[in-house]
Amino acid sequence: MLITGAAGFIGARAVERCNQEGIPLIAVDAPSYFQNRTEHYGLDFGEIVDREELFEWLEQERPSLEAVLHLGACTKTTLFDEEYFQRVNVQYSQKLWDYCTRHQLPFYYASSAATYGDGSHGYGDEEENLLHLRPLNPYGESKHRFDLWVLEQERRGICPPCWAGFKFFNVYGFGERHKKEMSSVVLKAYDQIRSDGRLRLFRSHRPDIASGEQKRDFIYVQDVVDVLFFAWQKPIQRGIFNVGTGRARTFLELAESVFHVLGMEPVIEFVDMPEEIREKYQYFTQAKMEKLRLQGYTKPFTPLEEGVRQYIECLRVWERETSGKFGGKR
Repeated sequence: MLITGAAGFIGARAVERCNQEGIPLIAVDAPSYFQNRTEHYGLDFGEIVDREELFEWLEQERPSLEAVLHLGACTKTTLFDEEYFQRVNVQYSQKLWDYCTRHQLPFYYASSAATYGDGSHGYGDEEENLLHLRPLNPYGESKHRFDLWVLEQERRGICPPCWAGFKFFNVYGFGERHKKEMSSVVLKAYDQIRSDGRLRLFRSHRPDIASGEQKRDFIYVQDVVDVLFFAWQKPIQRGIFNVGTGRARTFLELAESVFHVLGMEPVIEFVDMPEEIREKYQYFTQAKMEKLRLQGYTKPFTPLEEGVRQYIECLRVWERETSGKFGGKR
């Protein structure tokens, strides 16, 4: 299997699953990411290919592949360089789709719930609904453009034998520390509470929603990996699917879960949301999951409280096992 974004958050967990199942790997990403991200300790990435040289490498090496799992992208929702997103998230993905079409390889890729914008068109992944979405930032727009391009290619019959796109909702779990400001609220809460004994959350700037009552569909990264491997091994033939739990939870519930696992009473401070993101902030997300369920995916999703417990246990184990190995780097 070829995995792009293999040194990223979800990509590295997909690599871990391949290691567990004995699946040969070609791992694509920036070479420095494999070297500098300490949470990759113990993973076997197989053959590593520089993401900037991938297409030249494919033409020269002509590897025998079972599938392509395309998880590589720029995911910064606070970046507003549309030209960069077009090149990295759209054109690169189109080239990979074309390669899989020519070589008849199954192709599975990461879309995003950011494509749903403010949610005014709902969170349904039916094709007719996707045509009307209005993302709130260039990242979401880039993912949406590729989704629409894929659907057009499908209508024209220019597509891989099997393909699926996955609109990931709010993914959290081990291996995301390198994302820094883009990491999940769970990791930010874990770090803040251990450092300060309290957690800062964004205040609501909408009169109809109390502070802390903003809701997101938080999904544990291991559930995401389960869906990806189900899609490949079943396989899912074609389509764009939501990947969330189907149940929105408040930021207060998430915060209380972290405090509980740490054995502390909740102490929460609300701070103003930065002006530059207020108009582009999603106050509610909740995936409709019927379409994926109709494909035969029946496994329950991890409840938030259990996912937080497992995640923090992973962090504690990793901290113990790697203490002193990386010169204090986290």
